[in-house]
Amino acid sequence: MYEKDPVKIFVVEDDPAYNKFLRYVLELNPDFDVEFFTTGKSCLQNLYKNPSIVTLDYSLPDMAGEQILKEILAVNPDIQVIIVSAQEKISTAVDLMLAGAYYYIPKDTEAKDRLLYTIKNAREKVSQIKEISQLKKEISEKYEFEKSIIGTSVSIRKVFDLMEKAVKTNISVSITGETGTGKELVAKAIHYNSKRKGKPFVAVNIAAIPKDLIESELFGHEKGAFTGAITRRVGKFEEADGGTLFLDEIGEMDLNLQAKLLRVLQEREVVRVGGNQVIKLDVRIIAATHRDLALEVKEGRFREDLYYRLLGLPIHLPPLRDRGSDVVVIAKHFLDHFAKENNLPKFKITPEAQEKLMSHTYPGNIRELKSIIELSAVMTDDQQVKPSDITFNTSKSIESFLNQEMKMEEYMFRIIRHYLNKYDNDVLEVARILDIGKSSIYRYLKDMEAAGI
Repeated sequence: MYEKDPVKIFVVEDDPAYNKFLRYVLELNPDFDVEFFTTGKSCLQNLYKNPSIVTLDYSLPDMAGEQILKEILAVNPDIQVIIVSAQEKISTAVDLMLAGAYYYIPKDTEAKDRLLYTIKNAREKVSQIKEISQLKKEISEKYEFEKSIIGTSVSIRKVFDLMEKAVKTNISVSITGETGTGKELVAKAIHYNSKRKGKPFVAVNIAAIPKDLIESELFGHEKGAFTGAITRRVGKFEEADGGTLFLDEIGEMDLNLQAKLLRVLQEREVVRVGGNQVIKLDVRIIAATHRDLALEVKEGRFREDLYYRLLGLPIHLPPLRDRGSDVVVIAKHFLDHFAKENNLPKFKITPEAQEKLMSHTYPGNIRELKSIIELSAVMTDDQQVKPSDITFNTSKSIESFLNQEMKMEEYMFRIIRHYLNKYDNDVLEVARILDIGKSSIYRYLKDMEAAGI
């Protein structure tokens, strides 16, 4: 059970004989920390002590039971209020339960056993509430912007600024960036820092679902809607009600389904496949893609009206190769995490290894860097990651390097930095290999580093 300390219980009872009975029943249990009150007012004045459970007499001399219940729950809706009353009208019990009471116990010969059993169950519910609250807190802390998204570069600070704006409203968000730049991580950080953080975050990768199943996956289906639909299924939109639906790789969606998605976003309602019931929704949409959707619209592969419906607040995630020294910052973060997960001492990255990491273009972005760093941690023999411990997939690197749109000066800078790393910063050797002057190497390095590249 989550709760280690004795559970705090308030007993509100004005009948001296029944008060004595409750005192006898409850104080025998060392797991109960009990305080007794004879008026509703005295109970309310002591709620700052944070009781988990309140047993409340329905008929008190100073306040009506309904009013005390209402005021207790207004202070803390997680308090479990058990009504104990001589009244046995079913309608009264139903009304109190609807008003938020945990349970209703009549004062009869079975009251003792019922009370102990009900308190046991109420305590378990209190523990569950605390566990859920703690989990939500941990998730929120995990997805704090600067804990979940590592870096200090100008480009990533711009992303933080836009995320700060996104959490303040329910505006749709569109996230673009190359594969592996962390689009889902940004989506989660926005959700768990917004007012919707207590509601579901549901992620759907459009590219990973067969075309003929996407409609059912998103909108749900009724039993018998199609061959194989043996039961009703709730779609991702319904699952995310009240929270956030993350539509990853939205650019891969079929044009026919785009029209249906547009209608759902406009009407804020879905109808399950094979059904007639209209289901109203309160869902925030965050969409992501590695494609240029504006170009997709221009070439007729993506609906223009859906594009503008999804665009909302656009956030572009820069590729890792454009984030400068963030490469080393993120690498150290992954190393620390790897050491912790594997119960190992902390690793260090030598300056030479840092230079080698900075020289790579990372076509797989952060995902690729994580893989490279974890392998380097396995390969090193002395908790010091050295250049020889770092292995790159060079075929992908060259392809990515040549596909980048850079000025000639930047291409030259990256080539020079690559060879300097390869030949242990031997400027004379690199100048000989590239057939350029030593002074040219120093000039390229100075100019490009001054530009933050």
